Amino acid sequence: MVTNHWRIPSFIIMIINAIAINCCILFALNARAETYDYQLQPRNVAQGTWVFVGSTEDFSFTNGGNIVNTGFIVTTDGVLVIDTGPSLRYGQQMRKAISLITDKPVVLVINTHHHPDHFLGNQAYADLPILALPEAASGEERDGGAFTDNMYRMVGDWMRGTEPRPASQFNVPEHLKLGDHEIDFLRFSGHTGGDLEVFDRTTGVLFSGDIVFHDRAPTTPHASISNWLKSLDALKALPFQVLVPGHGQPTVNAAPIDQTRQYLVWLDTALRRGLADGLDMAEMLVQPVPSQFSHLSLVSREYQRSVSHLFPALERELLNSENP
Repeated sequence: MVTNHWRIPSFIIMIINAIAINCCILFALNARAETYDYQLQPRNVAQGTWVFVGSTEDFSFTNGGNIVNTGFIVTTDGVLVIDTGPSLRYGQQMRKAISLITDKPVVLVINTHHHPDHFLGNQAYADLPILALPEAASGEERDGGAFTDNMYRMVGDWMRGTEPRPASQFNVPEHLKLGDHEIDFLRFSGHTGGDLEVFDRTTGVLFSGDIVFHDRAPTTPHASISNWLKSLDALKALPFQVLVPGHGQPTVNAAPIDQTRQYLVWLDTALRRGLADGLDMAEMLVQPVPSQFSHLSLVSREYQRSVSHLFPALERELLNSENP
């Protein structure tokens, strides 16, 4: 009797193992999504100062919109919250996580600007004053409904129960003494028409909002690059010790400011050069991104978005200059 010993080829075993691993990952992601748990873990970056660091991905059902950095400062007179995240659930879970760090009450909430990942958690703080620049508050009022509808489409039931709640206070002081912390509120623009930065002079922590991105391509739907570059220069001149960007990892240096500036200078130059060379939008959309920016998360996608945001305005600017 002849016995045939059949062996599964090694490459098939590798494929089977890869499929199994991917299935486990998908199962874990789906399980997380089903519970709608953002798994917020506050990171201590300075005395009494904590940050919830989001991913540098785009909005998706698996991350629930948790692509943003939010934070809070614990003082002897209460807690200051900087941005509230992309949904009611996020805001609620954020507030619970804060309560596990300190028994001090939240006394003031800041919206750095009006983009949805930074303010749609405001409902969780409806009992508190929410402070934003007038331009940001009006943007929340004007665009909040459309932002919320779009977020529902992108992240699904993570948004359940979320409704836009604009900031309630617009008279932003330049300086606030909150307990044992001396805090400056800095008025800038560029990423949007009203970008509010929070600089804690007591600890040296600077919450830059989306004026600064770190290892992620900047978004530009409401951008003025010329104003943005001026804001970056002003931020770099501050004596900060820790920089918390709107997206990406916090740092103890100005590298993210330089990175954001270099990308925006290239973007503006590329768009203007393309316009001078007679390229239309379709041609601009397929222009390559330099290798020095290839490591930035979502750079190709954000470049194409920026072309759609900014190129038409440059075309109108050129047309007006030719026909005064």
